[in-house]
Amino acid sequence: MSDTQKRELWDRWKAGESISEISRALARPPGSIFTIIKSNGGYVPPVRQRRSGQLKLAERESISRGLARGDSIRSIARVLGRAASTVGREIARNKGPAHYRAVDAEDRARDRARRRQPCRLATNARLRDFVAEKPADDWSPGRISGRLAKVCAPGSEMRVSHETIYKSLFVQARGVLAKKLRKHPRSGRPTRRNIHNTVTGQWRSQIKEAVSISERPAEADDRAVPGHREGDLPLGRGLTRIATVVERSTRFTVLVRVDGRDMATVTARLSAKMPELPADLGKSLTRDRGMEPAGHKDVTAATGLSVYFADPRSPWRRGTNENTNRLLRQYMPKGTSMEHLTRGDLDKIALKLNTRPRKTLDFDTPADRLEPLLR
Repeated sequence: MSDTQKRELWDRWKAGESISEISRALARPPGSIFTIIKSNGGYVPPVRQRRSGQLKLAERESISRGLARGDSIRSIARVLGRAASTVGREIARNKGPAHYRAVDAEDRARDRARRRQPCRLATNARLRDFVAEKPADDWSPGRISGRLAKVCAPGSEMRVSHETIYKSLFVQARGVLAKKLRKHPRSGRPTRRNIHNTVTGQWRSQIKEAVSISERPAEADDRAVPGHREGDLPLGRGLTRIATVVERSTRFTVLVRVDGRDMATVTARLSAKMPELPADLGKSLTRDRGMEPAGHKDVTAATGLSVYFADPRSPWRRGTNENTNRLLRQYMPKGTSMEHLTRGDLDKIALKLNTRPRKTLDFDTPADRLEPLLR
């Protein structure tokens, strides 16, 4: 990204925009946006201002071209209207006449211009040692700061703000606190978010014309009528996924291989698999509000299923599917890749789930409950 784009990125992040919104505004992948934000721990860097007398990139390019032609330092300086000593120091500090490159010299100048003042933790070893040992005891930066303020007198150099501790944890360039201490804060976030950086009220994971689970027929809630299903996409290592579809009445499970997690792929796979089951067992499908099922209207058109969506952050509204996913983890533990699983492998796992007695079915199997419905 150009410096202008990076500045816009940070300005948008500071204003509270989400990574997805910034990604759309800059036409860059969300992963690229996150990488830049994470590099500074989520803290917005100050706007860099260079002194008017410093060499600019265009001048450094003139120096590079002059050296390539074999011009002397004085002649280069005359063309630029600069002192010969200025040009000489510029060349000397950037690998000399034979290896001088304008872009490299510009990057080094930017790095030298950072010159951040060391924070209190960097200059006070006793304070740093105290702060470094407390996260391992599950003390939050707020607790550490508050405890020091309570037991240490003002002016004792043993006080530090919680924000300084957070910044030393998340901005590793400071070189003050070990990176491994960052796993102890309760939130587990890889970046620090300021109070203004919120996604409240923003347009996130909104699915057009989504029908809420509250409008699902009552017969689906009490499981009295078969044909109502729940679906999900359990995540494996490397973002590999499979789709799970569970019938609420019988708990009969179908596993669908999904090669990608994009909306088009998921929609196509579900649309192809659902018609394989009897039509009278295809009344509705309830999903979460991830963006993968955003093509729900295509699923309805291809399968005849009415698609409903659970409320955000309410996984218990799809309890049948959540419990099935937990059973599925016996065969596909969290953190393992699903990429190697073939259609046959998934059928074997589904067969085990469907022929396993369930306490909730009075120790019938899902296959036992499904069989009378197929006659």
